[in-house]
Amino acid sequence: MDFRELSYITAIAKYQNITKAAESLYISQPTLSKFLKALEEDIGLKLFRRLGNRYVLTHAGECYLQKAEQILQLKNELDLELADIMKRDVGVLRVAFPTMRCTYMLPATLPDFQKLYPNVKVEIIEAHSDQLDQKILSGEVEVAFYSQPPKASDVIEYDTLEKEELLICTCKDHPIGRFAVPNPASKYPKLNLSVLKNERILMMRSGQRTRQIMDDYLKKNDIEFKNVMYTSNLPAIIELVSVGYGVSFMFEPHLRHRLSNHPIDCYSFGEPRITSNFVAAYRKGSYLPVYARDFIELVRRLSDAQI
Repeated sequence: MDFRELSYITAIAKYQNITKAAESLYISQPTLSKFLKALEEDIGLKLFRRLGNRYVLTHAGECYLQKAEQILQLKNELDLELADIMKRDVGVLRVAFPTMRCTYMLPATLPDFQKLYPNVKVEIIEAHSDQLDQKILSGEVEVAFYSQPPKASDVIEYDTLEKEELLICTCKDHPIGRFAVPNPASKYPKLNLSVLKNERILMMRSGQRTRQIMDDYLKKNDIEFKNVMYTSNLPAIIELVSVGYGVSFMFEPHLRHRLSNHPIDCYSFGEPRITSNFVAAYRKGSYLPVYARDFIELVRRLSDAQI
């Protein structure tokens, strides 16, 4: 067994297709097919079932893949640690953000990071928040920045960078603003959701953290909106709110970085406020190179500066 063998099997499992897996490994399809056939003959077990052009893991294949991923993760951590020991400051940093955060956080952090580490290549992965835990666990990213999931993973470390408040957002001087009352728990006045019953509600898709938090809140409070429009495009929601097309819910940091000059009025849910921890998340117990920790600190400073 060698690392090449492990990488080949994990690629086939990921793509479930020999041609796509071979392309990702920069080898020919016949070479990969020949390798798999020889390996299965050597160990005397089938690792994949062929369903047309799809390669689906057998039970033996699932056991093999689980250990292969663990071994490759250990190798990756060893390579990073040795690179740090050699003080070469050379490597690849794979970081993940939800798309909206990526839009305003990268310009504020990446130039400073590259000045510190000009020889570190940064790879950016964008995905909905509920996909990022899995990307950490699979080793696809070293660090992800997002709102902490309601159910934390036991094998992921969540380093809180900022506690963010979820707000009710309307266009400037929307008539429902007259129902707002002072709220000592927040710098924003309180607005009861019952006044939104006749409003168009702009909601994000189910894979996005804000939507998940809102769904949980609405279910607990037995609230249902009749007129709802769904989109995963947060900048579009913000701009639609600003021109009076509807009402929505979003975390305060997203509003600080919007491009439009149209003003928006914001309201709190009351006491207790609805908040979420903005975190840097990474695999618990894994080795993070110095440059990854420095990138986290750059994001932390950005969050601190905005409070």
